[in-house]
Amino acid sequence: MAKNDGWTESASEALRWRPGSPVTDIDTSGKPGFDGDKALGEELLASRGARLSELQELLYANGRSGDHRSVLLVLQGMDTAGKGGIVRHVIGMVDPQGVHTASFGKPTDEELSHDFLWRIHKQTPKGGQIGVFDRSHYEDVLVVRVHDLVPQSVWEPRYDIINSFEEDLASSGTTVIKCAMFVSLDEQKKRLQERLDRPDKYWKYNPADIDERGYWPKYQEAYQAMLDRTSTAGAPWHVIPADRKWFSRLAITELLIEALESLNLDWPPADFDVEHEKARLAEA
Repeated sequence: MAKNDGWTESASEALRWRPGSPVTDIDTSGKPGFDGDKALGEELLASRGARLSELQELLYANGRSGDHRSVLLVLQGMDTAGKGGIVRHVIGMVDPQGVHTASFGKPTDEELSHDFLWRIHKQTPKGGQIGVFDRSHYEDVLVVRVHDLVPQSVWEPRYDIINSFEEDLASSGTTVIKCAMFVSLDEQKKRLQERLDRPDKYWKYNPADIDERGYWPKYQEAYQAMLDRTSTAGAPWHVIPADRKWFSRLAITELLIEALESLNLDWPPADFDVEHEKARLAEA
């Protein structure tokens, strides 16, 4: 990246979670590793979006040619943190035919009859795809824990089970990018207010979101455990300050670009005789 791009270090290093760091110390309006302003950030998002699109096309082309590698973007965060905005404004910059998006809300009766990862396995990306989890398997150590939906003896072992699941994903060729998006209580309140003030936002509003605010300390405790216990070498967590939407979108764009560039992709070679096909076309 160019020296005037605003980044003082790679996004992956600047945003990587350091286990043991207090969740309560996260600056939700911060810009770790980035010293540019909003204008530069929005300008970069457009230009870096072009690079992301190019890399995604390379991934998709290789997948069509038999490459089993893929990327999985895990978005986890409280209501109004901006997960949907990432899907719309970041993933929306690439070709949708190479993207598979899944959202995990309250499990159905059928899903509850299986182990908690059953529904997750079915949504993992195929070779050549960027998969996106808008909420994820981490709901089963967050909401479940905060609301005592199952005993501790049930959710406690899930941290290790999740680590094994993600290790298997990585060994099978999936690069896992995990983003924990943190918004402040004050900013969340502003965003909820906007949903109540604008008829075009009513559909986003859920009365239960206000109730969830009362569980904020318990959620912080649950996020602390999640980050500390499931940030691994193969699938580290990245903390995304989400009070500034432009920054969270830029940051996740950079994380995706870094991951895709690390695959060292090139255009797949033709599986046919190019000169012969040119000759046939000339005569057609």
